[in-house]
Amino acid sequence: MEKQLKRIHREKYTLSVMIMLYCNNCHKTDKNTLCAECDKLLMYAMERIDKCPFSLKKLRKPTCLNCPVHCYKRDAREAIKNIMRYSGPRMLTRHPVLTLFHFIDGSGKPEDIVKDKNVL
Repeated sequence: MEKQLKRIHREKYTLSVMIMLYCNNCHKTDKNTLCAECDKLLMYAMERIDKCPFSLKKLRKPTCLNCPVHCYKRDAREAIKNIMRYSGPRMLTRHPVLTLFHFIDGSGKPEDIVKDKNVL
């Protein structure tokens, strides 16, 4: 279980770094600050991660890209996709360890959860 908590904490941290990188460069905010729109999106994303059915059931949580359940509203999902498209390549040089862990986390499957509909 401890491993799952570390994974979720790392996912939250990675997402916050990606949003910060995007906001600082695209919205021209000061370093380590977010505009109101990005701050709202970050809070929404953190809430969605906290309420993820995989983490609540203490199962192996997939990355959102590989998840069979889409927790985000459509506009938030599009915003996150744009942020990841922008930040992803830049993360490789600025935060290589986080990038490596994100790829490792995304490489697995959600433990046949889709087969067992009663789990979710």
